[in-house]
Amino acid sequence: MSTSEPTKESTEKVIANAKRVCQIIKLKPSYESSYIQIHANPWPGLDYEDDMKKIAEDPDTQRWWKVTDEMQESLVEGAEGSGTDLPWWKDLPEVFRFDGQVRGL
Repeated sequence: MSTSEPTKESTEKVIANAKRVCQIIKLKPSYESSYIQIHANPWPGLDYEDDMKKIAEDPDTQRWWKVTDEMQESLVEGAEGSGTDLPWWKDLPEVFRFDGQVRGL
């Protein structure tokens, strides 16, 4: 086993201690464009395209895609898998993201 691969025990520990959160809230229709505008570019200076290229070149990521792509169906017509020219994942508009620190962590 490669040292870069997690053990079953370490994976189970992470999963057991992970807190998964999914939340939804109703946005008042009259505020839709204002809400999107104030969240449009809160963290300038990041280069998404360069980051995605680095991720796609990572051997561990490529192995992960081989496993998970088989389990998924893309919503992008004609997509053949992760890491190809045609995106596997369908992009949606980002409305909000929090990258700050949570008190108590």
